[in-house]
Amino acid sequence: MSTCTPKNACNPPSYTSHEEHIVVLGIGNVLWADEGFGVRCVETLQREWTFAPHVELIDGGTQGLYLIENVQSATRLLIFDAIDYGLAPGTLKLIENDEVPRFMGAKKMSLHQTGFQEVLCLAQFTGHYPEQVLLIGCQPEELEDFGGSLRDSVKQTLPQALALGLQRLRAWGAEPQQRPQPLAEDATLTGAMLTLERYEAERPSALQACRVGDDRFIPKVV
Repeated sequence: MSTCTPKNACNPPSYTSHEEHIVVLGIGNVLWADEGFGVRCVETLQREWTFAPHVELIDGGTQGLYLIENVQSATRLLIFDAIDYGLAPGTLKLIENDEVPRFMGAKKMSLHQTGFQEVLCLAQFTGHYPEQVLLIGCQPEELEDFGGSLRDSVKQTLPQALALGLQRLRAWGAEPQQRPQPLAEDATLTGAMLTLERYEAERPSALQACRVGDDRFIPKVV
């Protein structure tokens, strides 16, 4: 399995057009509460499962256009992300193939979605677009909490989201196998400091660190 650092510093492997290359991509920002849903999904997959050599797991973070080569090289693309569907918090919704770029542009929650919609559209324009794309999106509960973590409504959906992803990956021939022991924290895509358990255990309380901004300088939009 090929992996990259949290900033995707390594170069994606080179694949010819006839080779199978499955990319599993988690996008979002783990520092903004439920925005971290997609990255947490990929982090958990990497820690608990192994895959065939042609499968690449990527912490896409908020890189936007920097992910273009990863998308162009994929024959099949699985995306995990927090998406505002206007539904109850924690609701999962699956979007497939050509609907994915159009849907991600319908109601953007953050700059990372603007950038990634452009990535998908550019990949289509260049003729290097995955044969199959599946977006597993989760309705967030809270985004305005800098330094916060996943809310319970979203965190509780992780097993179901991963089960849906693994089901599709099996169908695509990714050959997922559960690890006898999870990977050590320092071997994960997000790095030891940002794994979900450590991030939640060591982050300061809301009283110690302001997470929502000072209304005198950063007024909330109602």
